[in-house]
Amino acid sequence: MKLSEFDFDLPEELIATRPARPRPSARLLVAEGGQTTDAHVYDLGQWLRPGDRLILNNTKVIPARLFGERFREGPQGRSKAKIDVTLLEPDGQGHWSAMVRPLKKLREGESIFFNADFSARVLSKQEGQATLSFNLAGDDFDAALNQAGAMPLPPYIASKRAADAQDREDYQTVFAKNEGAVAAPTASLHFDQALLAELAEQGIEFTEVTLHVGAGTFLPVKVEDVTTHKMHAEWGEVSAAAAAEITATRAAGGRIIPVGTTALRLIESAGRSGTIQPWQGETDIFIYPGFTFHVADALMTNFHLPKSTLMMLVSAMMGQERIRAIYEHAVREKYRFFSYGDASLLIP
Repeated sequence: MKLSEFDFDLPEELIATRPARPRPSARLLVAEGGQTTDAHVYDLGQWLRPGDRLILNNTKVIPARLFGERFREGPQGRSKAKIDVTLLEPDGQGHWSAMVRPLKKLREGESIFFNADFSARVLSKQEGQATLSFNLAGDDFDAALNQAGAMPLPPYIASKRAADAQDREDYQTVFAKNEGAVAAPTASLHFDQALLAELAEQGIEFTEVTLHVGAGTFLPVKVEDVTTHKMHAEWGEVSAAAAAEITATRAAGGRIIPVGTTALRLIESAGRSGTIQPWQGETDIFIYPGFTFHVADALMTNFHLPKSTLMMLVSAMMGQERIRAIYEHAVREKYRFFSYGDASLLIP
């Protein structure tokens, strides 16, 4: 299975740098079997039935992007360098792995200062990343990060504009609870409280799960044979209550529809035995054509990067030829792509 099979031409102007407002006014491409319909997210209830269950990822994005300076004394006096840090994940010992640019400007043992009260020491450097030890911990660290940090916008938005105060609201779901993600579960950004209430009144049910989305979600696939690609691992949890709700819905004939690829990857990780079980841990599940879905019946998701693992995932659900036609339609009809873009509802 070649990487080139998941490529397509995407005009630059279709990459969204701001979301639709209000959230459910984003467009929704509904692909049900062989039929394609243009709609809006606020029309979602037309394709859902009472007893269907939407699976929502309640992870909360932290302001993981930090801008600081490194100072160094030398023969010519004091020099400094600007340092850009994106936190990736904590190790449980008070340290964080982070993407640091430019990494070559740092030596192990040196400190990066983000403001007068907030700094980090470089413990080690490996494979383009650094391990950092911060001068604050617990609530003090959270408060300092909240003050100094910016939302970690995806590279394809960050290359066009800097994150600002509006992104703190825009790049967070309305049901975000459990802090730990450095990227948003973006299909969920289309929901507001009014739409959730409207769907609930219609008899649609909801289950929350947690998958802390990592920056690895944006890493390119670098192997030509996609089956040899190694996925990044992300921490997730399906509670006993969530597993029971999903099991009950399936038994009653309702459909399980994850909102976003993160929710789908998590419930399929918890369902590899054939039935969903309570589950907690790191998942590096890789879903590509040929994958057997045990839990998800459909998927609501945004439009994804060419040659990405997420293109492989949606191809696994709908078939490669069908996804190719769906994406050709989306480009032709000028749907907006990626994290702040429009949505699709994929029903095999």
